[in-house]
Amino acid sequence: MSNDVRDFLIEKGCPLQVAEHGLAGLVESWEKVVQSVEIGYSLTLDDYLNDLDARQLLEEALEIAPMTERMNFDARIAQADDLMKGLTRRASVCLWGDELAEEEGWSAKKNWWYYACPVDADAELLAEIAEVTGES
Repeated sequence: MSNDVRDFLIEKGCPLQVAEHGLAGLVESWEKVVQSVEIGYSLTLDDYLNDLDARQLLEEALEIAPMTERMNFDARIAQADDLMKGLTRRASVCLWGDELAEEEGWSAKKNWWYYACPVDADAELLAEIAEVTGES
């Protein structure tokens, strides 16, 4: 694991355990999120947004990781992303809100996970998402 990724994760305020696992841990975490969406996401909107933030953190870590390290995970990330895209529908607005998306520079194309609503989820979560997006 690259020290750049470890240092980045520490700087972002991640627990030392997360930083020590580096890209491998971030990829594994994202795969677990996708699995939880696949079986029917049962947590709250806050939990879901936190899980989407984990994908954003992975994206940012990929940007600074050495190419050789990134290549070790490209296939797994692509597989998890493709599965997630198939398990979600696209929202017209960022689930964190368009104001924050603008501040952070997120877009529906590059940061698609922030615009991904699970199709199969707890009714309360789906209602919360509908309230945020104005969609039903």
